[in-house]
Amino acid sequence: MDGEHYFSAQPAGELSLREITVELAGAPRRLQTASGVFSPERLDAGTRVLLSNVPSAPPGGNLLDLGCGWGPIALSLALESPHATVWAVDVNERALDLVRRNAHMLGLDHVNAVRPEDVPDEVRFTTIWSNPPIRVGKNELHSMLQTWLPRLDIGSDAWLVVQKNLGSDSLQRWLDAEFAGMSVMRTTTNRGYRVLRVRNHAAG
Repeated sequence: MDGEHYFSAQPAGELSLREITVELAGAPRRLQTASGVFSPERLDAGTRVLLSNVPSAPPGGNLLDLGCGWGPIALSLALESPHATVWAVDVNERALDLVRRNAHMLGLDHVNAVRPEDVPDEVRFTTIWSNPPIRVGKNELHSMLQTWLPRLDIGSDAWLVVQKNLGSDSLQRWLDAEFAGMSVMRTTTNRGYRVLRVRNHAAG
């Protein structure tokens, strides 16, 4: 990606929009992407595996896409759950701009594309769907999950997709050890990816 990381807050290089067509929520959608964000040319394999192997999104409440990129997960949540509030969270300002553009193109006015610190502290989530940015490093990834997973409603699930050769099994073991009030289960293995379900059984 031209020597820069997609988790940079302000990607270098001029914004140059491109259009791609991807299938989200059972139909083709024409959307905008750009350089400086994760997988700008296509729907990446991990996100595809996640979206193909999660249950239907909850019909209401606050739904979180953690590390949203240009927005395929957040947009899928919003398309499936028109009465929910969808939070698309990323540190990359260009990614957030693209999510807003794409939500507007699809007529989805219930998507909030914001930086992590802009989600009100009192908001709790009915579900979390995420293709987390593994390449930020273990410490940063763990800190991110320690921040957001305890904000799941009791009895609710987070769904994480992680590439097997990038540490999905060690992440599953860490989640098991770190979150005493949660259970962790591997639900899917496909194309070298694991989908992990984290259920919150107790207050954070």
